[in-house]
Amino acid sequence: MPSYTEIMKLLGFKSKNAAFKFVNKLIENGFIERDRTNRIIPGRVFNELQILGTVQAGFPSPAEEELTDTMSLDDYLIHNKDATYLFKVMGDSMIGAGIMDGDMALVERGRTPQDGDIVLAEVDREWTLKFLRKKGSKVWLEAANSRYKPIYPEEELNVPAVLISIVRKYKL
Repeated sequence: MPSYTEIMKLLGFKSKNAAFKFVNKLIENGFIERDRTNRIIPGRVFNELQILGTVQAGFPSPAEEELTDTMSLDDYLIHNKDATYLFKVMGDSMIGAGIMDGDMALVERGRTPQDGDIVLAEVDREWTLKFLRKKGSKVWLEAANSRYKPIYPEEELNVPAVLISIVRKYKL
């Protein structure tokens, strides 16, 4: 985003104060906002998509397009932006969970992993995305593809993040 000086020059203002007032008006209307370091960033209005209703994934049914609301995918998927990261998935070990090679995995650090969660894990100094399994004091990682055996840590298992969502692009 441009600085106040750049805004002043772009809009032909003679003072930074005019640019400051202009920015504040844009903030009031939701077009821009300030991040935690007080820099201006695009507002939610640029990240919102229209929700047009529902669609059957089973038998076809009559559907009418109706604008029901708008939503930001960031607000829908991300609860803690500072702790959320994307990773590109490589391989087929999680296809049974609907996670395909080339998908983007959205993970969040700081969540307490539970038995059955899909986690980003460091096991014996190598990284993987797998189901976390716990039984008593025993902890291991499990693929969602029968071609892969469970992974029992020989030295250490570190689980810094839990999977929140998978993003897949079908067409360019």
